[in-house]
Amino acid sequence: MKATERDEPVSAGSRPGGPAGAEHGYIKAKDKEKLRNRLRRIEGQVRGLQRMVDEEAYCVDVLTQVASVVSALEKAGMVVLRDHVEHCVRESVESGDREKADEKVEELTAAVERFLRV
Repeated sequence: MKATERDEPVSAGSRPGGPAGAEHGYIKAKDKEKLRNRLRRIEGQVRGLQRMVDEEAYCVDVLTQVASVVSALEKAGMVVLRDHVEHCVRESVESGDREKADEKVEELTAAVERFLRV
């Protein structure tokens, strides 16, 4: 089985700007490939938007494409959020360490608030 087909998480190492020694960066290998592909498509959409602006495309058409990019980014975010819940949060809760679990739940709540822009 190729690495991209496994359901096992792939560790990305330390998060820049995150707490020293914090565990994070786990995205299932199969989701990592899907996420990479989705981000590449989004990158292409953004380049298309830049072209539209350069070519002075109709404002409503530009806005439609902006909405499309935003939606695509939200879907990508949901993949990461789901993996975070399924791995990081679940692992903390199942560890039996109440303090660790509470910390992950608080972290999750803050991440969801940022994601939903509330």
